[in-house]
Amino acid sequence: MQTPYDPPMTPLEVLHEDHEILAVMKPDGLLSVPGKGDHLADCLLSRVQAAFPTALLVHRLDRDTSGVMVFALSPHAQRFLSAQFEERRARKTYVARVAGRMAGKTGEVDLPLIVDWPNRPRQMVCHETGRPSLTEYRVMKAGEAESRVRLWPRTGRTHQLRVHMLALGHPILGDPLYAPDTAFSRMMLHAEELRVNHPESGRGMAFRAKAPF
Repeated sequence: MQTPYDPPMTPLEVLHEDHEILAVMKPDGLLSVPGKGDHLADCLLSRVQAAFPTALLVHRLDRDTSGVMVFALSPHAQRFLSAQFEERRARKTYVARVAGRMAGKTGEVDLPLIVDWPNRPRQMVCHETGRPSLTEYRVMKAGEAESRVRLWPRTGRTHQLRVHMLALGHPILGDPLYAPDTAFSRMMLHAEELRVNHPESGRGMAFRAKAPF
C-alpha cells in the first residue's frame, strides 16, 4: 500500500545545465509530476520549473525511486529527447538492493507486463495480454539476507524493474507496493546513470548520481 505523501524538502540538485538540457537528482519520495489533488501538487517538475521556467518534461521516475532525471529547456530539445526514450535509445542504469541471495552473476528477465486493474497502480506479469518487457541484470554483491544488483531496463514499462525482481523471487527492499513487509526507510531503487544524445550536437552524454544506499 502506498504511504501518505510527505515529500522531502531537499534543495534542487543540478547535475548538468546548458541551453538545451538539464539533468537533476530526484530524491526518493518526491513525485516526478503532479498527482490528482492539491495535496499531490508538489513534484520535481514544479520545483524544476520554479528555477528553470522553460523546463519541459521528458520522462519520469516512480515516486519512491531516486536518481537521475533529465528535462528539456526548449520544445526542440523535448522532441529530440522524448524520441530517444520512445525509441529505446536512451540508456538507463539502476542500482537496487533486493531480498535474498541472487544466484549467478548475470541474467535477464523477459516477462510481459500489464496493469493489475483491480489492484491499481500495481502491475503484473501476463503472458496473454502483457506488453513485452526486458530487463538485464548483474549481481554486484550477494549475501544471505540481500543482494545488490545493477539493472538495465531495455523497455520502459511502468514498475518494470520492481515487478521483474519480484518475479525472480527477489523483490526490491522497501518497495511499498510489492514488498510492503520489508521494513526500510525507503525503496532501495536508484537511477544511477542516464545516457542520451545532446539535442543540438548529437553528442553522447552520460549523467550520473551515486546511489545514497
